[in-house]
Amino acid sequence: MEPILLLHGAIGAKDQLQPLAEKLKNKFDVHTISFNGHGGEPMPETFSIELFAQHVLDYLVQNKIESIHLFGYSMGGYVSLYLAKHYPEKVIKVFSFAAKFHWTPEISLKETKMMNANKIEEKIPAFAKTLEQRHYPNDWKMVLKRISEMLIRVGNATPLNSTDFKTIQQPVLIGTGDKDTTVTLEESIEVYRQLPNALFIVFPNTPHPIEKISVDRLSEEIIRFFK
Repeated sequence: MEPILLLHGAIGAKDQLQPLAEKLKNKFDVHTISFNGHGGEPMPETFSIELFAQHVLDYLVQNKIESIHLFGYSMGGYVSLYLAKHYPEKVIKVFSFAAKFHWTPEISLKETKMMNANKIEEKIPAFAKTLEQRHYPNDWKMVLKRISEMLIRVGNATPLNSTDFKTIQQPVLIGTGDKDTTVTLEESIEVYRQLPNALFIVFPNTPHPIEKISVDRLSEEIIRFFK
């Protein structure tokens, strides 16, 4: 079976992708990782798209995988396309779902306001507890801080731009949900049109959180695209 690596989003971890991995295990050699600092992985001084991409490359070397399919949710989708651009020999196809591509200093600042650990603890304590458990033994508040710092840097200098997208030659599927308030249809379509060999899909009645995305529908589209 061909290998596929499932990549989670910011402040997420590989356990969120386990239901999807279960749906795919009879069709692919399925792999999952938690990015640096996420899901209890060692905490680096800074987070970056480049660092997360290197984590994937290290994983491929450790597992003796020459090239692989990538499914990335949100930040994981962005990392997947970064790898396709800079390490094309390692990437067979990419399915990027709910990835945010349009970044400015203003957008980054807005996104970081949702990473306020004290407000999360006060207003949605159940989510705070989930984050605490997800990233243990790391401090979940440090994970949010590192992500916020990264988003500010991304807003000032995006790791991928329109020129980069135009040079990605691998088959790419760009997907988004029609009720996603984090990622606009417009930015997803814009990137889809810049990619030389891409398809585009919209999931109906689908917001941004991965827990709200139909695992059945997602697995069907992954099998259809990668097979």
